[in-house]
Amino acid sequence: MNTSARTLFLSPRATATGRALAAAAHRRGIPVHTLREWRVPAELRNAPGPSLYAGPLFADAVAGDLNLALLEADADWLARLPRDLTLRHIAFTALAEARRLRRPAFVKPPNDKSFPARVYRDGSGLPGPDAVDDDVPVLVSDIVAFEVEYRLFLRDGEVLTGSRYATDGELDVAPLDTDPARAEVLDFAARLVAPGRPQLPELPAAIVVDVGRVNGEWAVVEANAAWASGHYACDEDAVLDAVLRAAAPAATSGPRDARFRRPVASVVR
Repeated sequence: MNTSARTLFLSPRATATGRALAAAAHRRGIPVHTLREWRVPAELRNAPGPSLYAGPLFADAVAGDLNLALLEADADWLARLPRDLTLRHIAFTALAEARRLRRPAFVKPPNDKSFPARVYRDGSGLPGPDAVDDDVPVLVSDIVAFEVEYRLFLRDGEVLTGSRYATDGELDVAPLDTDPARAEVLDFAARLVAPGRPQLPELPAAIVVDVGRVNGEWAVVEANAAWASGHYACDEDAVLDAVLRAAAPAATSGPRDARFRRPVASVVR
């Protein structure tokens, strides 16, 4: 789709990434609308080629109004990766099962923010069924210490842009292009989409993958939706390219996208 026929929508929450994407869109002549409520005004619902940058909760509220296909990785993608790409055991399970943990673990919801992603001393620290449903899917991971972490925006298996964002667990932002580990990061990223490894689970056409180094070796941290991820020091024009692909009109979504589409409520017009 020609970007001249696109429209970018932003959530009411002002963020550095939202501002960067708006600037990139304006340079291309793409209209930008910041939504002020958790709905899309009737006069904007037929905007040409809608796309969206927003958090998951807000996206769920407005994606139906815009008839968007929001792409995200399979909820169990990280758990299905070979151990040599994660360097830790990761289980995909239900929150009810995770509450039975009797050891420390890193626990997170795969594709939303229904509860904080962090290290829990054991399952008793997880939210109870009165707060979050038993059947909510979660990833339960061994605890590892990443020496350095990077964010990569991918489209069609290609790294469009990247940024370092943490060193020894502390925020440390710098463009990937100026980082001394750039070549190593890109070489590792290529392993995630290597055609010679058919056992690798597929990724959506546009996605964010975070990677890091553990004891001198490279590993996947997690995958995130491009339409909801902060850009750190990534090139904002390349990030916009990923967002426009990851959040696009449902009518332009092909068969390959179908399995990666986030479920959204349909809207009767």
